[in-house]
Amino acid sequence: MARPKARKPTTVLLVRHGQTPTTGQVLPGRAKGLSLAETGIAQAERAAERIAGLGKRKVKAVYASPMERTKETAAPIAKALGLRVTARRGLIEADFGAWTGRKLADLMKKPEWQQVQRYPSGFRFPDGESFSQMQERICDTIQALVTNHPGQTIVAVSHADPIKAAVADAMGTHLDLFQRIVVGPCSISAIMYTPSGPVVLGVNSLGDDLRALVPS
Repeated sequence: MARPKARKPTTVLLVRHGQTPTTGQVLPGRAKGLSLAETGIAQAERAAERIAGLGKRKVKAVYASPMERTKETAAPIAKALGLRVTARRGLIEADFGAWTGRKLADLMKKPEWQQVQRYPSGFRFPDGESFSQMQERICDTIQALVTNHPGQTIVAVSHADPIKAAVADAMGTHLDLFQRIVVGPCSISAIMYTPSGPVVLGVNSLGDDLRALVPS
């Protein structure tokens, strides 16, 4: 009896959206109407160039969170590849609940902020989502995309915390340590999902040739 063929590895390029007018100042969350700043637009164009450098035939699909800033980041990437952007709800930012739209300087003064940084696995945003729920959501979404694209390379444009949570999961790192991971605007983090488990090829890549992100 012939053995079933092993599933081929899928590489997921996780792209954080570009800079917005409030990046680093406000916790925007899922509030609508936030678009990229001019700097963010330039960052998205640069990310598109880098990903297109892999070859149009290499990347098979571009997915994005349904937020304006992620779709605007994904648009030049898809254009450079001759593809369309497909929105996926599971790639969306964490639901910050009552903290949505608050200034980071004010939130940092709250006693709960230390828990956000040091014990996120036990924290839920008031009237919002927990970090654990966010991680489960983003990882389930990525796994579904991987299943749909065996042996291919795909792009998923999302937000800082969900990407950091996905990277932590792929590395086998506890969620309480995920805040130690840095994911800058329009950075690219690459994870190869194999039948025997994920392999993190790169995190927070901002200027490297993506063709170098391969297992050694």
